[in-house]
Amino acid sequence: MRKNRILGFLTALALGVALTGCSASDAAVNDGKKVVKIAYLPITHALPVFEVKEELEAADDDLQVELIKYGSWPELLDALNTGRVDGASVLIELAMKSKQEGIGIKAVALGHKDGNVIVTNDSIQTAADLKGKTFAIPHRQSSHNILLNDALAEAGLTIDDITVTELAPPEMPSALASGQIDGYCVAEPFGAKAVTLHAGHVLYSSEELWPESLCCGLVLTDDFIDSRAEDASAFVKSYQQAGKNLTKEKAKEIAVKYLQQDEDVLDTSLQWISYDDLEITEETYAILTEKVKTYGLSENPPAYEDFVKNDF
Repeated sequence: MRKNRILGFLTALALGVALTGCSASDAAVNDGKKVVKIAYLPITHALPVFEVKEELEAADDDLQVELIKYGSWPELLDALNTGRVDGASVLIELAMKSKQEGIGIKAVALGHKDGNVIVTNDSIQTAADLKGKTFAIPHRQSSHNILLNDALAEAGLTIDDITVTELAPPEMPSALASGQIDGYCVAEPFGAKAVTLHAGHVLYSSEELWPESLCCGLVLTDDFIDSRAEDASAFVKSYQQAGKNLTKEKAKEIAVKYLQQDEDVLDTSLQWISYDDLEITEETYAILTEKVKTYGLSENPPAYEDFVKNDF
């Protein structure tokens, strides 16, 4: 009797451990549909993942997208790095850092083209005026940090000539309006929000500093790609097509539904961004890695062939 109880306990314990260790791709079916779990932050840079979810649902496709919302990049990255999701729309520099640290992920597409702005208060009219000012970015590992460095370089300045602080994106417009910071660069629509509130103006758009800059990307786990190869291929192809379908009108419709921002803010933001070509090319990635090294984000970013997968 006692032996049976012990065996039962050990069996239950083993089952519990197995369930705890399940990855997102292990739980692939829901109501007969194959599910892809994608993490995101509520920003315009993630619109293609919203659109592909809508399109697959409308088509009653066997493959469906479950969107999992996070409030910060560290929270999202933890979910991606621990395999609690199959993929994410994430800052590509953060994903590069995870890859460098041994996390099994691949960047399979961009989230958008362009779509970032440097916003400052009205006292700053040139890059030289940034000297001695306080500037906010969402994370050191970001294209926003790179764009800030690019802007400073325009005036012969470096990051040491200003004070840099990290803030959550929704906090930045009010921080600028209150004078807590003098400028910022962040994912949209939070730059547009300061502009529409007349709390700041656009000092630079991303294409003025870094044409075809890389920012957010769609990243999938190696586990998902390897264990569900057909689903991964179908999802990426559908995602790429969803980007092509995001006209300005369609993008606004999706943004209104998922981002809960004022329409004038979205109208302004969507002037700066495009989604029609989301391939990560070797040429654009080479420019990114050079900037990452130049500005001290990483000394040894992952090679294109190790990090980028575009042969679906």
